[in-house]
Amino acid sequence: MNLKYTFLTIGLLLSVGLIGCSSSAENKGDGSGPDKITLDYAHYSPTSLVLKEKGFAEEAFEEEGTEIEYVLSQGSNKALEFLNSSSVDFGSTAGAAALMAKDNGSPIESVYLYSQPEWTALVSSKDSGIESVEDLKGKKVAATTGTDPYIFLVRALKEHGMSIDDIELVNLQHADGASSLNSGSVDAWAGLDPHMAREELGSDANLFYREPSFNTYGTLNVRSDFAEEHPEAVEKVIEAYEEARKWTEENPEEAAQILAEEANIDPEVAEIQMERNDFSQPIPGDDLKESINGAGKVLQEEEIIDADSDVEELTDELINPSFAENVIE
Repeated sequence: MNLKYTFLTIGLLLSVGLIGCSSSAENKGDGSGPDKITLDYAHYSPTSLVLKEKGFAEEAFEEEGTEIEYVLSQGSNKALEFLNSSSVDFGSTAGAAALMAKDNGSPIESVYLYSQPEWTALVSSKDSGIESVEDLKGKKVAATTGTDPYIFLVRALKEHGMSIDDIELVNLQHADGASSLNSGSVDAWAGLDPHMAREELGSDANLFYREPSFNTYGTLNVRSDFAEEHPEAVEKVIEAYEEARKWTEENPEEAAQILAEEANIDPEVAEIQMERNDFSQPIPGDDLKESINGAGKVLQEEEIIDADSDVEELTDELINPSFAENVIE
């Protein structure tokens, strides 16, 4: 599999998607802001689920009469597809996934951190005999390309003197990867919560390789054209997210219940996922840059990000803390 070709193809498709697509934000035409704002929500972002459940965004825009619409993202790759096609105005991704999209020309900015998670690890079934990264050589490994679990896999392999060419990569969406591991169709899986926590509890799956520092932050991204046209709306969305973040920190049990109901998982699974998230730092800053730069350089060495790209410059262009700094004291 020529992964560089695959990502270039995805980049071209996303670029084509930008042509002729109208924004999901419908302008009122009187300079007062958009008629409608479309936000994604994702099971890997508990804050977004609280936001949707509690109606904080609707409250923030009540005076303007702006309609709030929600779209489910099943992974960073889907959120980025929605952003590039203007199907959403705000999309939830991993930081490194947003960097890959930026390298492919995606006009987005990371304006808020919805969490610092340990949401991915390398997972094997209890009877697989796979207990180390080295055991993956020649094995079928499921991962969703363009997402943090895939990047985690690449970094884990490199850390152990291997590359993506040493395994048989099976590109599956996160839930399908979990199912394939459970059925034995793949030997291992680059997991993502809540699916990973569910397999850990329900089928005694083995999280055989964990490295929290290889998990990049959860970033809320906005389309650059939307941010330029509606800066006050961006700040209001961040205000709503702040309400959701603070509520989540103050009500962890109820937040876990919202996650369980929305993702259709057991409360115990939701509690494990919540415990793997740190919601204390919402402003994208130097720690985020360091995390993304580290992932970006590994991806560049693996020829997934173009060798001629300036990773640090891309990161600086991607991360825009100004909106969050204006909102958060």
